[in-house]
Amino acid sequence: MIEPLLPAAFLANGLCAGVLVGSMLGVVPYYRTLSEGDYIRAHAFSVGRYDPFQPICLLITVAADVAAAVAADGAARLLCASAAALAAAVIAVTLTRNLPMNRRIRRVDPDAPAGFRAGPFLRRWAAWHALRTALAVLALLVNAAAVGVLL
Repeated sequence: MIEPLLPAAFLANGLCAGVLVGSMLGVVPYYRTLSEGDYIRAHAFSVGRYDPFQPICLLITVAADVAAAVAADGAARLLCASAAALAAAVIAVTLTRNLPMNRRIRRVDPDAPAGFRAGPFLRRWAAWHALRTALAVLALLVNAAAVGVLL
């Protein structure tokens, strides 16, 4: 039963981690070059494309890893359960930190960003984003170890 579960978790986890790493390497540095209004527009553009994809990948990762942990035994069980917990932590950071910030920036008019300062906002958002990226990559490494144990 674990045969279809672990590849699904590994694939979904890898896609999510890849998107998060890609945005850390390219999107966040690009954001730092923008004026307030342009940053607000760019953020809205990016969020509208990543948000539908990332949660689906994370939910698949958690569900498949939990199911794999139930089906496995020994080290594979521990590794799958750990990967599920790490992916769940990505969800928690996203829901409690990044998502509220995304909602806040959505309410700012890019043509009149009265009082909005992109620099401090981006630093806070990027710090939480870096944490969830690290958690997703760590989950991927743990999933890779689980695959290795089962090979």
